[in-house]
Amino acid sequence: MKQPTLTTMMAIILGALSAGSIANAQEKAPFRIGAIVDMTGVYSAHGGPGVVKAVEMAAKDFGGKVLDRKIEVLSADYQNKLDITAARAREWYDRDGVSMIIESTDSASALALQKLGKEKKKLTIFAGSASSSLTNENCSPYGIHYVYDTYALAHGTGAAVTQNGGSSWFFITADYAFGHSLERDTSAVVKENGGKIVGAVRAPLNTTDFSSYLLQAQTSGAKVIGLANAGTDTQTSVRQASELGITQSGQKLATLLVFLHDVKGMGLQAAQGLQFTTGFYWDRNDETRAFSKRFFKAHGTMPSMVQAGAYSATLHYLNAVKAAGSDDAGAVAEQMKKTPINDFYTHNGKIRADGRMVYDMLLAEVKKPAESTADWDLLKIQATIPADKAWRPLSESTCPLVKK
Repeated sequence: MKQPTLTTMMAIILGALSAGSIANAQEKAPFRIGAIVDMTGVYSAHGGPGVVKAVEMAAKDFGGKVLDRKIEVLSADYQNKLDITAARAREWYDRDGVSMIIESTDSASALALQKLGKEKKKLTIFAGSASSSLTNENCSPYGIHYVYDTYALAHGTGAAVTQNGGSSWFFITADYAFGHSLERDTSAVVKENGGKIVGAVRAPLNTTDFSSYLLQAQTSGAKVIGLANAGTDTQTSVRQASELGITQSGQKLATLLVFLHDVKGMGLQAAQGLQFTTGFYWDRNDETRAFSKRFFKAHGTMPSMVQAGAYSATLHYLNAVKAAGSDDAGAVAEQMKKTPINDFYTHNGKIRADGRMVYDMLLAEVKKPAESTADWDLLKIQATIPADKAWRPLSESTCPLVKK
């Protein structure tokens, strides 16, 4: 048998290398999801790295690939700055080919993301922002508001507290879009239930000393001090109210947005008895416990409603991409809206035309120290708030996507 010449061998090798290069060139680019979060600041405990971990868990549980492309999760710290949020999102869209951005940011940054997503025709999921304007006057066909909003918080906690004797309110409000929206929506609920607003003061984000604001609230004579803030700002104001003897003197604190990690940070001694509205509690049933134990193993804490919601939203999105056979934002959003959500997070959830995911919310109360039997045994669920009572009716919507 004739042996191949050196020239023939070289040709075979070069041909194989060329074929490999062509195959590599034809390999599909990763399917990229961007998670933009507060990594170290005021919102980092209930969002932050935990949201990134939840999105990664969802991608892995989905199978790690969609549309025959490997799923890759990018993450960034927006540092509580709107300009950083906008710049990073543009970079992800224009340079990195990101198909969807999920956020756990503040409402001002979320509104910027909503506008940019609409401009770029990219789908955005809001897991941590609260402003109800995201599905009202600032709605978008490519925006999904998944976990909670100021309307639901106000109609849950605000109504419960007012109906239970809290007939006069003074607000301490975070001085940006989220706080303003929460104060506005809660004020409307208080008035609808026969209460009145006697005053309000606005505090900058990441305030370390709330004493002057709390003393103004105390001297107002209001029965209820409404805390329209979040994260460490809520923790600080609750602790300082206790230190000043305000709650001991008979005034009630209404914490309008509280996360599991806030309760953990405040401690049961300071937080006991606080009532608030939430979309998720880890210890509610077997399904929530199963997911939460997996999350704890991966992240080291039980999940907040934002972190659990980010997992649920990401999995719902990926299933919609698969069903649509495309990452086209319009097609995927349509698929998400026509598919009910049934998982550990919620049952019979649905995404409306305005982008609002509606589902039953929960009225929770912080346990007394003596009632807690384990490290994360912090809450008791007092009531379920049906979806039709929790969320803004479409009949009241100003979203142009809603047909009336």
